[in-house]
Amino acid sequence: MNLADMLTYADIAQLSRIANHYQCDCNGNSKHELIQSILQTVGRRGFIEHHLDEMSMEDLRFLNALLFDGRKQFSLEDLLACAKQSRAAKIERNQEKEQEQERENPREVISRFRQRAWLFQGATPTTRYLFEVPDDLRRRFREVMVKRMRSEVVLAEQEPVIYREESDLMSTDLHLFLEYVLNHSVALNAEGVMYRRSQLQIMEMLHVSEPLVGKGWRFGYGRRFKDYPSRFSLLYDYAYHIRLIKEEGDSLRLTSSGLSYLKEEHGDTMLQFVVFWLRLYKIPIPNLLSIIYWIERSSADWVSVASLYQKLESLIAAFFYDTPKSIFEERILRMMLHLGMIRIGENGDGERYVQTTGFGKMATGQLHKD
Repeated sequence: MNLADMLTYADIAQLSRIANHYQCDCNGNSKHELIQSILQTVGRRGFIEHHLDEMSMEDLRFLNALLFDGRKQFSLEDLLACAKQSRAAKIERNQEKEQEQERENPREVISRFRQRAWLFQGATPTTRYLFEVPDDLRRRFREVMVKRMRSEVVLAEQEPVIYREESDLMSTDLHLFLEYVLNHSVALNAEGVMYRRSQLQIMEMLHVSEPLVGKGWRFGYGRRFKDYPSRFSLLYDYAYHIRLIKEEGDSLRLTSSGLSYLKEEHGDTMLQFVVFWLRLYKIPIPNLLSIIYWIERSSADWVSVASLYQKLESLIAAFFYDTPKSIFEERILRMMLHLGMIRIGENGDGERYVQTTGFGKMATGQLHKD
């Protein structure tokens, strides 16, 4: 529903709170006048721009989650979680302000958005415990935020000298991995991990090879992330998740589904990989879906990686030993490259640039269907 519809369903007490917040000059006892006055205020030219300028970074992160989460309706528990996460990303601020933000109850953030008419509770029996942003406000916020983002990233002056693109190599390498398991006796250690010899042989077969995992902490990005390199662990976890492989005692084997998979063509596998990647990575990177959206919207042309990170840094919280920058570089950009969503280039001075591929645009559109 649009804002006008949601205001119609709101009771006069809520309308009065919204009108008082915007200092509307109207008859507070007339629901019609309250609605008209609120609509005129919110519909003014420059309304969105003004409020984005005045918004705190924490509120901006909360708004970002509401606009780009992928859901249109949120339970109170969802909103409380979003409000808590909005304060998790580390930004430079003085100690007094940090303590002030820590004291704020997440419910106060939700109340503030309701008071601004940016968030409404459902009016029907099935939606009365759910909250939603008005559709027209969602579109207006997105349009203004996208326009700002595009104007602030740095475009490449010319095509990069070299660039890398992996297209559908993940899908191709899945077949190569399954063929290896079919044609070899793949032993597993006591932890269910392939021995390094097998891993090295697989890396030599794949189109994209990675250094094997050494000693140290690796966790949080999938079932076997701690055991295998990032790209291969995603490929392995995907094959395990859809039951193409099974860890049977001290051996890795193909399932009957895995055998059938090798004989069939799977043109949609890359999109399924993207969905699976999002499922694994969005827990340690709560804003991942919105970050994918921003990257796609900002990089129709070649844009500077540094300027893109500068705009997105505030949306990324550190995760254990992963800093916001390493998360952006290793867990987001590099994985989007592996998934065929972007290409990464470099000019003669070593400056790096990124551009969304046709598949990346299509996949992002699928993820962000309204």
